[in-house]
Amino acid sequence: MPYEAPTHTVERSIRAKTGAKIIAGIDEVGRGAWAGPVTVCAAITGLRRPPEGLTDSKLLTVKRRGELAEELSGWVTAHALGHSSPQEIDDLGMTAALRLAAVRALDALPVRPDAVILDGKHDYLGAPWQVRTVIKGDQSCVAVAAASVLAKVERDALMAELGAACAEFGFEANAGYPSPVHKAALEEQGPTEHHRLSWSYLDALPKWRHLKKHRVPVLGVPVQEIEGQLGFDF
Repeated sequence: MPYEAPTHTVERSIRAKTGAKIIAGIDEVGRGAWAGPVTVCAAITGLRRPPEGLTDSKLLTVKRRGELAEELSGWVTAHALGHSSPQEIDDLGMTAALRLAAVRALDALPVRPDAVILDGKHDYLGAPWQVRTVIKGDQSCVAVAAASVLAKVERDALMAELGAACAEFGFEANAGYPSPVHKAALEEQGPTEHHRLSWSYLDALPKWRHLKKHRVPVLGVPVQEIEGQLGFDF
């Protein structure tokens, strides 16, 4: 399927308007999974010509994603990844867990970015970071597309590793998302230590419903946070 290659248009705009010199692209993966961490990558690319075929990781085959990730690792100026565990997602909610993972990724970079391009319309990062949100930034911005690929390949590998001890759930193929194999294993065996226990999928599993965690509201944040709980972004 043809697609528009990502560009440095947003990066150039931020540089011109703010004077920022170091700009990181940020993307996440695992928001809609039922198991495993949410993973965020922060990538700094400069304004160099990107590798051929770079785009949103979801538009690439597994083979091509792996090839691009290997190429990007040596091409980007710098990149780092941050994770929030299922337990942190349960305790904090998805928005706060995303921020925690993003801050971990940004703090792990060898240099502090002057500005950040965040994929999507919601700024879950906030102050003190200077943030520009871009809808479908993983398709239009080079740095965000690079972060998308690196985050996806990293998390997929992590989920395959976690799944070695619970092969019935098929994590190596579904990365913790609700595939038929995953759903069948959940119904039969119940959630593992890698599952998010505050999520609504447990409501449909009478045998395991008693394991569901309920968060205590913090600063007016609702106990039941809908965002991120119904995604299928393999």
